[in-house]
Parts: sequence; C-alpha cells; structure tokens
Amino acid sequence: MSNDLHVTRNVPADPTAAVPPQVPVAPPAMSRTGRVPRTRIRATWFGICVAALLFLVLIVFMLQNPGSVEVSFLWMDGSLPLALALLIAGVGAAILTMVVGAARITQLRRQSRRQRH
Repeated sequence: MSNDLHVTRNVPADPTAAVPPQVPVAPPAMSRTGRVPRTRIRATWFGICVAALLFLVLIVFMLQNPGSVEVSFLWMDGSLPLALALLIAGVGAAILTMVVGAARITQLRRQSRRQRH
C-alpha cells in the first residue's frame, strides 16, 4: 500500500524568482522625553488588568468570608453571606456614584452649550 498522506508545500517553480520587498515597520512615534506616548488602547489594557486583579481579590475575599449575617432593610429581612452583603453594598454605592457623576456631566455639558451660543 502506498503512502498517500504527504504534505505538499507551495514552493515556487523557480527558486531564484524575485521575492517582493519587505516593507519596514516603523517604530512607534516617540515623545520628546523618548518614551512611547500614552494611548487609549494602553489605558484600556491597563484598566482591564487592574479590573482582573480586583476581581481576583474579590473572589478570594468571598471565599474566605462565607459566614452568614442577618440583614434588615426597610420591610425586607433575611440572611446572606457576609461577602455577598458587602458586595451588594459596594455595587449600590458605585451605582449611586455613577448616577451623581452622570448628572454632573449633563449639567456641565448644558452649561458649555449655553456659553457657546
């Protein structure tokens, strides 16, 4: 039985054929201080790395604090793990901060539009 399984390569018929010239890649533009300038992609990458580390710390915290606590809020009563209670409180505070920040940004945009016209 012959071995029909073999790899074929796309080799040019004439090995001395001209190879297209390589376009050199320019290095990133340098700032006056000789450092690569900051970009949005760089800031996004840094933010993602920081968020991943914070999530890792949060997971460790939640695994180390499984104890149950009694929570009462307005007409609601119940018990839940301590870490979850703190997480809910933190998310609530973050949402409140974002709402206040969005209101302030809207206020500043309106003021800026009025000054331009």
